[in-house]
Amino acid sequence: MKNFKPNLIKAALITSGFAVGMTPALAQESDVQDENLEVIQVSGIRGSLMRAQALKMDNSSIVEVLSAEDIGKLPDTSVAESLARLPGIAGERRNGRTSGLSIRGFNENYVGTSLNGRELLGMGDNRGVEYDLYPTEIVTNVVVYKTPEAGLTTQGIGGTVDLQTIKPLGQKRTIAFNADYEQNGQDSANPDYDNKGHRLSFNYVDSFADDTIGLALVIASMETPRQEEQFRGWGYATVNQDSDRRATDSVASSAGDVVSGGHDSFVRSAMMERDSIAAVVQWAPSDKLNVQLDALYIDFSENDVRRGLEEGGAEWGTGAYNITGVEDGLVTSGYYDGFYSVIRNDGRSQDAELSTIGLNVEYQINDNWSAVLDYSTGKVDKTIADIESYSGVGRAGIDGRPITARSWQQTSTGVVFSDHPTMAPLDLTDPSIITLAGPQAWGGSLDPVAAFQGVDGFAPNTAQDGFVNKPVFAEDLDSLRLEINGAVDWSIFTQFTAGVVYSERTKSKVNNGAYLTAPTWPSDGPIPDVLGYADLSFLGIKGVVAYDGLALYNSGYYIATNAADLETGRLGDTYEVKEELTTVFARLDIDTEISGMYLRGNVGVQVVSADQKSFGFGTVTGPTRYVDATPLEGGDSYTDVLPTLNLSLEVADNQFVRTGLSKVLTRPRMDDMRPNTTVSFSFNDNTILNPNVGQGPFSGNGGNPLLKPIEANQFDLSYENYFAEDGFFAVSFFFKDLKNWHETGITVSDFSEYYIPGYHDSSDLTDNQPPATFLGTVTYRQDGLQGTVKGWELQGSIPMSMLHDSLEGFGVVASATFLDGEFDDGSQIPGLSDEAYSLTAYYENSGFEIRLSGTKRSSFLSETRGISLSLVNATDNGGELLDAQIGYDFSESGIEGLEGLRVTLKGQNLTDEPTIQSNGADARQITQYQSYGRNFLLGLNYSF
Repeated sequence: MKNFKPNLIKAALITSGFAVGMTPALAQESDVQDENLEVIQVSGIRGSLMRAQALKMDNSSIVEVLSAEDIGKLPDTSVAESLARLPGIAGERRNGRTSGLSIRGFNENYVGTSLNGRELLGMGDNRGVEYDLYPTEIVTNVVVYKTPEAGLTTQGIGGTVDLQTIKPLGQKRTIAFNADYEQNGQDSANPDYDNKGHRLSFNYVDSFADDTIGLALVIASMETPRQEEQFRGWGYATVNQDSDRRATDSVASSAGDVVSGGHDSFVRSAMMERDSIAAVVQWAPSDKLNVQLDALYIDFSENDVRRGLEEGGAEWGTGAYNITGVEDGLVTSGYYDGFYSVIRNDGRSQDAELSTIGLNVEYQINDNWSAVLDYSTGKVDKTIADIESYSGVGRAGIDGRPITARSWQQTSTGVVFSDHPTMAPLDLTDPSIITLAGPQAWGGSLDPVAAFQGVDGFAPNTAQDGFVNKPVFAEDLDSLRLEINGAVDWSIFTQFTAGVVYSERTKSKVNNGAYLTAPTWPSDGPIPDVLGYADLSFLGIKGVVAYDGLALYNSGYYIATNAADLETGRLGDTYEVKEELTTVFARLDIDTEISGMYLRGNVGVQVVSADQKSFGFGTVTGPTRYVDATPLEGGDSYTDVLPTLNLSLEVADNQFVRTGLSKVLTRPRMDDMRPNTTVSFSFNDNTILNPNVGQGPFSGNGGNPLLKPIEANQFDLSYENYFAEDGFFAVSFFFKDLKNWHETGITVSDFSEYYIPGYHDSSDLTDNQPPATFLGTVTYRQDGLQGTVKGWELQGSIPMSMLHDSLEGFGVVASATFLDGEFDDGSQIPGLSDEAYSLTAYYENSGFEIRLSGTKRSSFLSETRGISLSLVNATDNGGELLDAQIGYDFSESGIEGLEGLRVTLKGQNLTDEPTIQSNGADARQITQYQSYGRNFLLGLNYSF
């Protein structure tokens, strides 16, 4: 067997002081042998960069690597924050946490994620992994594969993220404790939450029985607070030019001008709690057998309150308004004369448990051939309880209630309010005038409910005092992998690997919900257990009465009416998806010499056979205005062939030109694979009399259990120059030809069979007035959309001591990513920012560690939670994040007893960067503005 030049990874792993749990492909390509080398322990920032650089340099694929600074210590407080600093990768904040990731313009739903090479379940609504929920203390390396190889069976068209844990066998005993005190720089605006938290962890690594047994154990617990101020706009309405009240004498409004139509804004306080246990056990009774058991358990919960106001504005809330400012078609200021403000005391609890266990058995058949058997099983259960609790100046339908009048100003943070020019302000923090009842008649769906019928003067639509969404998710994944690999001498090929992977995955969602009515209906009453008030000064409003709406619901205070009986969308979004995948793969590794230059790489193929089935419901509103449901199922079977080629040519000493050709895929979103269908009928005069298809009373929507995977043919080319053990620069280009992206399909159907005579709400029509058309549109998900994404990635790591000896310890790590991509119909790629930048400057010397890191990304298509907590598209305007840390490692202090101590102070989001979403084309039309405040952590790390 040919054996060419050894790689830098040898020195990196030896100097690191600990080994890693590699994926099979990486382990096979890493030629690490015992040599008489001096062992130098390198930890901290520089050690992390050295190990990451060595792994990147050694891999035949184009990869990015993140390495721990020491056992149990990544560079940042979450995996997502650290990954977001790598080239081609951009982080996305959600509720104040960097949780989502985009790789080369594709968000986490299009990225494969694995733990030690095994596919990892997420705790989100779909396939995507929320990376900040996984404890950093278990991670030693993270390898991001931008080009795949045949043995990499967890794939995504964006790339693959492999989280790697430590391999304890042969390690010396290490015990490490981590403790962080955390405080948000923004005081809590809610009286029952504070802005303080903590993080604790314990790491233990050791080998026993003459290095035949190794154990690594991690126990971690955290409570991390979040504070938020959020303006959320309903949207922007077109000004009605028929009324003379739309402008003052000095301001003219033109046709097509738009104005803020309303808002529901709040102050949010949250506490995320996570307890996790991870363990790795290795057993190697002989040179031929190595057995490794990995286990991970995470208990996650997040509780929050959102207190604020929901108020209709111009056009959508009231016609009684005046315009005092207009700029380029956008109304910038004005005042309206009244709206019955809905005080919201909403609360949410998310509870999730993840458990995964994997067993890997490697047997050395002879000197050249080995076999691997790997089994893993994982399970996630998640429940979200999200309550809306309404209060205000009295129940809808009660006469004599005071009305809220306001002035408003359109700003870069959304709408800010002030007092009306002539009407006195209303104090919504005064519990003596606020009752626990819905001030708006928003309960039209309750019309069929007999319990709310027959009360003089009160329609059932006044009986909605809140709502609860309570979706329940469950997911299971079992996988079995059998692999054989060995040395060959077939021309340029030096190693052959082949295997088969079988996996079964099931995901279900039960979309529970209920309308809530206070027991005082049809009257109203005082709020039980008022806590004080929530401060809304960021909106220009004093605040609102504060109480615990979620606790009221959990105590059984409200009358709950099952929403699944009244809304077709509840069972229309209740489903179970099952899929069985059988993947056969083969790979040949290349190791040869061309004109004195070393050429390494691999060529291979995957054949993926899929069998998918989905179960759900078809729903329609019946004659009694209750929902009728019919069980549905569907599915499909198909096979995909995925070839790969990776080549790495060392054109000069430690300078590589790499290229990759491959076909990759992402499995369909699981919520899109549901077989469900829903039929909707609008019970009002405007739709019944409208003869135009799409504007009449009938419509429908559904999923598609026949969806095929999204595919991409991709080409990659990079140049990498490793000029020092902790210094390199690289330039990469890639092109992805997207095939079979899923899009919304629309068809026209005849809904005659669903028509019920005399079944509509009408003040002007007779009950038997038939609709003007029985044709309506049906939306669903379909295959076939195509597009392209191409991009450049520039990156470099420069130790400044190369410039002058006086700069010893200083260094800079920087990257820039430039992307261009869209679908053939002109729509956006979800997660794609045209530009993304990252810069880290550090100083590490004589025990002192200082680091300043910043990231920036341009706008991108994101998702937010809409009606019934469903995910809907939204445009995120991007932003800049600046973090810093300063620390001291006492190992260089010479103080006896403190050699293992490290003290660190971290500051996150130092510029208090907001997250902004807008109406796409006009960034001034703010639909969501979130400000989270700065975050600070004081940490102690002690190891021995």
